[in-house]
Amino acid sequence: VQLQASGGGLVQAGGSLRLSCVTSGRTFSSYAMGWFRRVPGKEREFVAAISYNGDRTYYEDSVKGRFTISRDNAKSTVYLEMTSLKPEDTAVYYCAADLLRPRDWYKEADYEYWGQGTQVTVSS
Repeated sequence: VQLQASGGGLVQAGGSLRLSCVTSGRTFSSYAMGWFRRVPGKEREFVAAISYNGDRTYYEDSVKGRFTISRDNAKSTVYLEMTSLKPEDTAVYYCAADLLRPRDWYKEADYEYWGQGTQVTVSS
């Protein structure tokens, strides 16, 4: 599975961005998808995840109510809609995939496939 993330950029605090992650190489609808982020000097952390059919979503506490993960299986794409952005959301955002479901939705090591990352910078 190949993953290509895009949509990052520079935005002011309070603004919005939508990240996209297009996949290829396997049946997208069989894969659970996740978004993680990394700040320099820190480990990559969980942001959000969605089940293979979209009926379940999971969020890190600090983004609940601000971020929304969704997927379009016809387009083999997962999205992360980010609103009310804060400077602490600044990071490189990565999309990830695992067949059917990861053992632990929140654990980086349980996702098999990764995209290259897209930079999100939120200015104060």
